[in-house]
Amino acid sequence: MSTILDAVGSPARAKERTFLTTADRMKALGRAELTLLRRNKAALFTVLVLPAMLTYTMRWTVAGIDLKRTGLTVGTVLLPGSVGYVLLFAVYSTLVGVYVVRREELVLKRLRTGELRDWEILAGAALPSVLIGLAQSVLLAAGCAALLHVSVSGTAWLAVVGLLLGMGLMGALAATTAAFTRTAEGAQIAVMPLMFLSIGGSGMVVPLDVLPDRIAAVCHLLPLSPVIGLIRGGLTGGAGVGEVLRDLLVMVVWTLIAVLVARGRFRWEPRR
Repeated sequence: MSTILDAVGSPARAKERTFLTTADRMKALGRAELTLLRRNKAALFTVLVLPAMLTYTMRWTVAGIDLKRTGLTVGTVLLPGSVGYVLLFAVYSTLVGVYVVRREELVLKRLRTGELRDWEILAGAALPSVLIGLAQSVLLAAGCAALLHVSVSGTAWLAVVGLLLGMGLMGALAATTAAFTRTAEGAQIAVMPLMFLSIGGSGMVVPLDVLPDRIAAVCHLLPLSPVIGLIRGGLTGGAGVGEVLRDLLVMVVWTLIAVLVARGRFRWEPRR
């Protein structure tokens, strides 16, 4: 807690730091959060090891799926799935814990008495997880492409758009989940519904193309489905304009809902 307050400045030092820009304040808060992350072995395992481990174990499951009629390969299923694991574990799950713990330790309340704006506090706290998630996504994508011989199409920029928008969506969903979570222990349970729904129904492991049409139509509306769809479509080049617009619309709607709920319900003091 003191690490964060020392980095961004206590209320008594606020007047001395008015020259700082938004980027400076967020960078200071992010640096403090990174220091705390390095000290938390369980969080480090979740952020750095778990996505790669799950990607490796997922390979055997994907290999047993009949992908012939979908035009997909093990690589084009596994690569977007690995990014999905990064978004869920390195970004979403980690940030829910960060927001809840900092709130219960009164860190968020004290930061609000300084010069930091509300959105700067949340964004600055998310900065380490987002940057680590981006780096992990690039490394996993490169590894999957090299080992599984995934050729990148000319629409790879669509995968980048999906990843960046997905980062913002996961951050907003993390703030929303934290708003309804009372304790750090509860945060470990609160993230489970979205994780199970995403892993089971967002095309991370089983592509939606192999599911019955009615089930697939419902699964397309899950929060992480458009992210996986954009990344996979960007890699294969097989995404049509209608599919891209649908994925973007679903992602924007979920992001707006999460932002509005977080703005209205997020607590800056401990929940009692």
